[in-house]
Amino acid sequence: MFMNTNTFFDEMRTSTGSVRRLYQPFEEWLNGIDHAQLMQKSREAEMLFRRVGITFNVYGDEAGAERLIPFDVVPRILAATEWKQLSAGVIQRVSALNAFLNDLYHDQEIIKAGIMPASILENEMYRPEMQGVDVPGGIYAHVAGIDIVRTAENEFYVLEDNLRTPSGVSYMLEDRKMMMRLFPELFRRYAVAPVEHYPQVLLNNLRAVAQPGVYHPTVVLLTPGAYNSAYFEHAFLAQQMGIELVEGQDLFCKDNAVFMRTTEGPKRIDVIYRRIDDDFLDPQAFRKDSMLGVPGLVSVYRNGGVTLANAIGTGVADDKSTYTYVPDMVRFYLGEEPILSNVPTYKLENLDDRKYVLEHLAELVVKEVQGSGGYGMLVGPASSKQQIEDFRARILAEPDNYIAQPTLALSTCPTLVEQGVAPRHVDLRPFVLSGKTVTLVPGGLCRVAMREGSLVVNSSQGGGTKDTWVLNGDKPC
Repeated sequence: MFMNTNTFFDEMRTSTGSVRRLYQPFEEWLNGIDHAQLMQKSREAEMLFRRVGITFNVYGDEAGAERLIPFDVVPRILAATEWKQLSAGVIQRVSALNAFLNDLYHDQEIIKAGIMPASILENEMYRPEMQGVDVPGGIYAHVAGIDIVRTAENEFYVLEDNLRTPSGVSYMLEDRKMMMRLFPELFRRYAVAPVEHYPQVLLNNLRAVAQPGVYHPTVVLLTPGAYNSAYFEHAFLAQQMGIELVEGQDLFCKDNAVFMRTTEGPKRIDVIYRRIDDDFLDPQAFRKDSMLGVPGLVSVYRNGGVTLANAIGTGVADDKSTYTYVPDMVRFYLGEEPILSNVPTYKLENLDDRKYVLEHLAELVVKEVQGSGGYGMLVGPASSKQQIEDFRARILAEPDNYIAQPTLALSTCPTLVEQGVAPRHVDLRPFVLSGKTVTLVPGGLCRVAMREGSLVVNSSQGGGTKDTWVLNGDKPC
């Protein structure tokens, strides 16, 4: 059912070309606005984004020069019933993933039950330093980004789980602000659910996971610094939450506590929203050459002197080899059937799967199990014979390092292009927040493949973003 990439679900139009009810007010509005005016609005958005400094580092492009992520001025519109299914599905999934992480670093019941192999403990994202460590509320993934795709059959599937340091929420917020600035008249045609309260919900959740006995926690956001590709987001979120943006050199550890250097003297920190990967957090525990982290941080963390969000060791749960077991986690920990299904996935460590994939490389997408951002992958239908053969050699050399999936016929949304408004492929990353409760705001990072026919939506690979409108009801205003 996934193999036919010549058909797809068009979210605006039916197979006969008629406009779906959800998009009819948009179509009426679109018919009343000139294409040149839309293009001018698009250029205005680019100018404003550039002025604010919303850039992203596209590695390998122009020696890593920063550029703007393309912004599409046409919104993606989702009905309330669609969002109800999506939000319930991702909340269920993140709840199961948190239960899995708590189990993995404690009793490992899922391994004892034979549902997951003990080889998960050999995964390089598994952190033995976390074994037996209790974290507040048993929450490891305080912020999770779950990538959702819609297929030709109008079904939603989970493509990936992002639990380490998921990024992109600043674009969700800034895209909405831009749309409200550029097209206020369009909002009068739709009852759009708000997203601007995300920073406050995030801050409340971070405060809620402070260590027991801390009643007025001090929260900071730890960034690798201005040269990180997502630095704008780090600064943006810190400013929106009203907390300090700090680098490793701004913090120090003493007496089983973490302190921030201030002009008024040391200030104790209770919760660190960290946007630094595990390896660079503490040169005494992980990479000794790291200049980004805080010496002694892991020891303080293990002894309950500070909370880290997300927890150390969450990466083992968003590894692509772990992804295949998430539906079983839902059944094992929650006693429920998954609301959202995985994309069918071949594990190349299995001989039969590997044999099939090697025979069908031109039809499949192959990914590194620990890769991200669209790097280290093969999109078979879009690759040359030489690229396929080169990737075949990589698979044969390290089969355990890869999974494969069918080439999905991602749904399309109307998108502004030079010639007018045309369908382009999209996905969606809702952001799930775990604190006292598990919640998410009605929206997410909608990524769009700006090139005609392209299925690669990753911003790091040239994709763009668009605002996602979740309606308060299933009918437009």
